[in-house]
Amino acid sequence: MNVLLIGSGGREHALAWKLRQSPTLARLFATPGNAGIAEHAQIVALDVGDHQAVIEFCKTHFVGLVVVGPEGPLIAGLVDDLEAAGIPAFGPTKAAARLEGSKGFTKDLCSVRNIPTAAYRRFADAAEARDYVRSAATPIVVKADGLAAGKGVTIAATTAEALAAVDDCFGGAFGIAGSEVVIEEFLTGEEVSFFALCDGVNAIPLATAQDHKRVLDGDRGANTGGMGAYSPAAIMTDALCERTMARIIKPTLAAMAARGAPFKGVLYAGIILTAEGPKLIEYNVRFGDPECQVLMARLESDLLDLLLATREGRLDKVSLSWLPEPAITVVMTAQGYPGAYKRGGVITGLKEAAKLPGVTVFHAGTTLVDGAVTATGGRVLDVTATGPTLIEARNRAYAAVEKIDWPEVYYRKDIGWRALARA
Repeated sequence: MNVLLIGSGGREHALAWKLRQSPTLARLFATPGNAGIAEHAQIVALDVGDHQAVIEFCKTHFVGLVVVGPEGPLIAGLVDDLEAAGIPAFGPTKAAARLEGSKGFTKDLCSVRNIPTAAYRRFADAAEARDYVRSAATPIVVKADGLAAGKGVTIAATTAEALAAVDDCFGGAFGIAGSEVVIEEFLTGEEVSFFALCDGVNAIPLATAQDHKRVLDGDRGANTGGMGAYSPAAIMTDALCERTMARIIKPTLAAMAARGAPFKGVLYAGIILTAEGPKLIEYNVRFGDPECQVLMARLESDLLDLLLATREGRLDKVSLSWLPEPAITVVMTAQGYPGAYKRGGVITGLKEAAKLPGVTVFHAGTTLVDGAVTATGGRVLDVTATGPTLIEARNRAYAAVEKIDWPEVYYRKDIGWRALARA
């Protein structure tokens, strides 16, 4: 089978790496890709926003499945248009992707279905939002309703910070994503990432994972797209997984089906483990990044078969196999990320790093310039390793990081610290 993979990040490199291992894969195409994805797939130049161009490419090259990595094309309805043209696609429809595209939509669904989440209010008027903030206790969470490239969430410690966040949203800092805001109570607890494959009716959980969103060691500093991750998350016991499936994932799946928008794809629930049990922070409608990297490193099952089973409604006949060894990934970023950062640095030592036992280096923001791997993004590399124990996996990952030569690099030195402190 020929497959087209859409995306250019570390998540998509991990998917390409795993898809390449499938015995049923014939040709793998990717757009726009990156320097690492190019090792596994033929990079093609396509405007993903031009759905008809993607359709024509698929027809010309006999593509049997399109795997959509990032959320943008999903929310724009690419899966709808592909399926309407007779081209199978992995990922939710535009209507189902509202679970990520609108935080207010998801909160309302949770309210109707009694899915545990933070108490909230929705506002389309700035003055009303400000009045509510002035009357609310802090800390409080202010969120732009739509997609804001991971920058639309503010955990405000003071009323002044919350008011500033409201002004940012309605003032256009996040474009149309901030035309409505969701204001939530602040929940206390440890966060975990929970993934489930969903075929519209059935859902099966994937391995557990935790990521590190803060830029500085000790989980301090600004929020980022993710500075590292590990799997499994020991804090997420079997009982907690079962409770999350029963009270959060399955009711969501039933609610979407009842709305005429059955969810097919991977549902990524950000979960906070409160004193009352797991509660939903928010949904994403695609694999997490960098969690996907550690999940793919541990997945023993055929990824292509899993994606097809999800799309075809066969998950009730599927079982998953995982490498028992833990996996960890360290994200190497450009200095200054998540703020302003320098692009264009040349990276060497990648082959030497990948030769270490259990190590795979996934590319995120890279491209080839005159044959040299060059940094083009904020998050640039995901150095991933497995090992008999989490500490050994971490030691392998950091040993690989040390072999990579890139003067403009920054990375956290403590990925996995929560799990290791608990061990």
